[in-house]
Amino acid sequence: MHKEEHEVAMLGTPASSAPAGPTIISIQGETSVPDHVVWSMFNALFMNFCCLGFAAYAYSVKSRDRKMVGDITGAQSYASTAKCLNICALVFSLLMTIVLIVLMVTGALAFSHAVQQHGYNHRGY
Repeated sequence: MHKEEHEVAMLGTPASSAPAGPTIISIQGETSVPDHVVWSMFNALFMNFCCLGFAAYAYSVKSRDRKMVGDITGAQSYASTAKCLNICALVFSLLMTIVLIVLMVTGALAFSHAVQQHGYNHRGY
């Protein structure tokens, strides 16, 4: 007999001899809901096309608030909206950046071509 079993045998049964049923403790695992706050902050600061980054940040904060309260479905809804707004802000801002670069390059090429044409005509070539 182990020491613990011997001590239990010596103590005997408790005063109330009601059968003890199993105790079930249900612990809910914390559901991970990404709130996209960092991505939204980046878009609000650097890629804020038509204030989409700012709107995404607002929805991210709402998602975080819902998650802190325990409303998982509300948090997921706001997080989904924030994700869509972040994607739109990112895509539109990248497209606008590419368009501006293309316009600057073609404008610089057109300007250099015009300067060369004007220089040749002015010198008599």
